[in-house]
Amino acid sequence: MSTIPITKRGAELLKEELHRLKHIERPAVIIAISEARAQGDLSENAEYDAAKEKQGFIEGRIQELEGKLSAAQVIDPASLDVSGRVVFGATVDLEDLEDGTKLTYQIVGDDEADIALNKISISSPIARALISKEEGDVVAVQAPGGNREVEILAVRYV
Repeated sequence: MSTIPITKRGAELLKEELHRLKHIERPAVIIAISEARAQGDLSENAEYDAAKEKQGFIEGRIQELEGKLSAAQVIDPASLDVSGRVVFGATVDLEDLEDGTKLTYQIVGDDEADIALNKISISSPIARALISKEEGDVVAVQAPGGNREVEILAVRYV
């Protein structure tokens, strides 16, 4: 299995979710199943069916998280010697040269990407165009609205 790049914070969030599922959600659904089972006829017991369905979801998510964490390669850009280049985990300040719009993105793993939080996936066209570029570089970016040119204003490794 190949490794999956993830930020230190992303790995912490996955571990927190896994812990919550194993130690809070799983025991709660087991109790719910046992209580529903005590009500009698399981063939017409909606609470039992709902609890079993939730249990299936929880167990599937636990397996998914364990798989991701076992394949995760935690990357901390602050510990790398990258000399101001854009790398995985870096936060990049950009200026769109066409309209002057200033943007800030952090390049993260696929599971961590959230455009509302300005976190873009390493596999996105924007991130791929920025990787290994430096502050002051002008980069052609293929965006959904068409090709754009952006200037890299700053690169941070927070």
